[in-house]
Amino acid sequence: MIDNPRSPRVRAVAKLAKRDARSETGLFLLEGPQAVSEALTYRPELLVELYATPTALERHADLSRAATEAGIEVEFVSEVVLEAMADTVTPQGIIAVCRQFPTSLKDILAGGPKLIAILEEVRDPGNAGTIIRAADAAGADAVILSGRSVDLYNPKVVRATTGSLFHLPVAIASELDSVVDKAKGIGLQVIAADIKGADLLAARKAGALAAPTAWLFGNEARGLSDAHYALADWVITVPIYGHAESMNLATAASVCLYESAFAQRS
Repeated sequence: MIDNPRSPRVRAVAKLAKRDARSETGLFLLEGPQAVSEALTYRPELLVELYATPTALERHADLSRAATEAGIEVEFVSEVVLEAMADTVTPQGIIAVCRQFPTSLKDILAGGPKLIAILEEVRDPGNAGTIIRAADAAGADAVILSGRSVDLYNPKVVRATTGSLFHLPVAIASELDSVVDKAKGIGLQVIAADIKGADLLAARKAGALAAPTAWLFGNEARGLSDAHYALADWVITVPIYGHAESMNLATAASVCLYESAFAQRS
């Protein structure tokens, strides 16, 4: 059992909470039994190291079996060591180190997607992770992070996906113009979600949501620039019928993605 929270191995794991360490190593931190279970089920080849307290592993015997079946050894650590490794304030007793695995934009578009989400300068880790989770739930084919969006492997992003990171392709792209141009090149319409847009119900009534679609979501505070609006075939807003001042980006994105999912399946 590892019981020294200052050991080089423990420090190396803890450093993965920082972007520089993730970039240098090509690794990222995965916390909690749910996320680790999803990785073991869908992408076990990505797991490099797996750590758990004896108490946590006893509570999650199914995870222990899955690790054994995948040929991955569980390293026991003390509660103090687990806390030193974790990014969360109250860790759940299980942590893994995984290899990063972004999908290329070329491969995503080559698959003939019908529904994707493009995130342009989405900075909040919780929003980015929740949109990935919503895209997975809505049956979307992929998510693309462009511009200065938050790092895909930020621990908060990873946690917010609750394992959906291992279910659908996610690409990292630099320039939104190029992403949109390539998306349109394979027949996807681009719909920008923004408060300045037309009512979502109008697009639904027009039948626009049933077509293969790339939804474009912008920065939480500033939204999309005028230049980015010009890239879209439609600009749509989710109407607010109550007295709420605004809607959280991830919530609005979930509504948009599900509207397309409903329309495409009707």
